[in-house]
Amino acid sequence: MIIMGYFSSLNIGATGLTAQRLRMDTISQNIANVNTTRTENGTPYRRKVVVFEEKSQDTPFSEYLNDSSKKLVGAGVRVARVVEDRTAFKKVYDPGHPDADEEGYVEMPNVDILTEMINMISATRSYEANVTSINTTKSMAMKALQIGK
Repeated sequence: MIIMGYFSSLNIGATGLTAQRLRMDTISQNIANVNTTRTENGTPYRRKVVVFEEKSQDTPFSEYLNDSSKKLVGAGVRVARVVEDRTAFKKVYDPGHPDADEEGYVEMPNVDILTEMINMISATRSYEANVTSINTTKSMAMKALQIGK
């Protein structure tokens, strides 16, 4: 039973690392495309956002109600989907730009560098918290092994 708890703790931490890594990759993609005025669709780049959801266990909840000896333990997090932010594009006056309209305005991506940097810091801190969780679990296991000496 202790082994199962140990591995599930590591697995939960690993799901957090994977999810936050994808979030950081998506934020990096947003930052890289901050000035992309034309994609394959002919429109400016649309900011992408990662949506997380709880990773569910394979055991139906009704079994937990029927058998009180079972422990309800989470299974971590997973990426539900990556969605495009549907906020409006920014209009910037730049009559010399090749994508400028008749009035000289260019539609720019809906990416805000400040927001992306704040999200990157948040994702980095979450990633670090998951690393700390995994290291703490490993440390507890090592301490438990030393008790038997």
